Amino acid sequence: MIEEKDLSLERAVLIGIITKDQDEEKSKEYLDELEFLTFTAGGDVIKRFTQKMDMPNPKTFIGSGKMENVREFIEENDIGTAIFDDELSAAQERNISKILNVKVLDRTNLILDIFAQRAQTSYARTQVELAQCEYLLPRLRGMWTHLERQKGGIGMRGPGETEIETDRRIVRDKIALLKKRIETIDKQMAVQRGNRGKMVRVALVGYTNVGKSTLMNVISKSDVFAENKLFATLDTTVRKVVIQNLPFLLTDTVGFIRKLPTQLVDSFKSTLDEVREADLLLHVVDISHPNFEEHIESVNKILGEINSSDKPIIKVFNKIDAYKPEPFDPTDLEIERSSEHYSLEEWKKTWMNKLGDNALFISALNKENLEDFKKRVYDEVRDIHVTRFPYNHFLYPDYDDIQQ
Repeated sequence: MIEEKDLSLERAVLIGIITKDQDEEKSKEYLDELEFLTFTAGGDVIKRFTQKMDMPNPKTFIGSGKMENVREFIEENDIGTAIFDDELSAAQERNISKILNVKVLDRTNLILDIFAQRAQTSYARTQVELAQCEYLLPRLRGMWTHLERQKGGIGMRGPGETEIETDRRIVRDKIALLKKRIETIDKQMAVQRGNRGKMVRVALVGYTNVGKSTLMNVISKSDVFAENKLFATLDTTVRKVVIQNLPFLLTDTVGFIRKLPTQLVDSFKSTLDEVREADLLLHVVDISHPNFEEHIESVNKILGEINSSDKPIIKVFNKIDAYKPEPFDPTDLEIERSSEHYSLEEWKKTWMNKLGDNALFISALNKENLEDFKKRVYDEVRDIHVTRFPYNHFLYPDYDDIQQ
């Protein structure tokens, strides 16, 4: 007998704050991203709550009055999950859980959950498990509240502390074991990379959900999983690609995101070895996203952290078919024309103009301008190959000559 599965989405509320470092517009943008993350994880956002504060409340993240509003809404609307936009401390998570009496998650926990869903290979699952254990270790204390260790009294001495210390040791041992396992897999992958010979390596990098996997499928004629969700691709995929008669290796990597949890950056640095060892980076940007410039900054920051920002980089502005500038009425004197009103042609005349040949505008989905993309990548890969093998230049003529 086939068991029926409940596919209903978890009802959730989102909670964020507005501070001097994170204004109302930026807070809204982060909550938009958090809502997309919630949808990706299998949740349905019913309402958002925001509060203006100088800094988060050290006990409950938001103020007591706003927390009471959240609690009342949760009770009245049958909400099962409260998701906070920033990482909560162990004490905050414990205090909030007591007040709201529902599942409490923060941005880190949510991203870890999505990664756990998406991990397919043994390597990815090991990395996710390591990140989860490192996240869990300082929060174990709150999981033994049924023993009420802090109250003391008759029958309350000893076992709680003993039990939690035992659990801490188990988690630390597990972390050590996972790190050893990752070291072993890293050595195996280093051997695999070494066996690929001297072929030029090209890596697709970029923010999550910008279309890297779609572009990979179009160029390599492969079937890498692609979906309009965050972190659809978690496992690194390498394909041999041939443009005209020039072969090279193309790698699709995990997408980056703002406020990326520290544990994930550390655990996935080994996955990003493919980026570190690449000869050329194709930085894919979703130009239809209103905050694509911030996405570029986030990716550049992470590339700097993994010592890859000095590599040759071609910026590929994807999804030009979906780009729509905000409408502007010149007769409305209250609104000043800004970059959000620029057409694509106007964007090309801004800082993008300084990139010269290293700025490409395509639509991987509709296959627009792919010929220009192939030509630019062919020229760059050929230059790297000829530098490596000086006597092979006659094998790969100019792209236009081959076309004729």
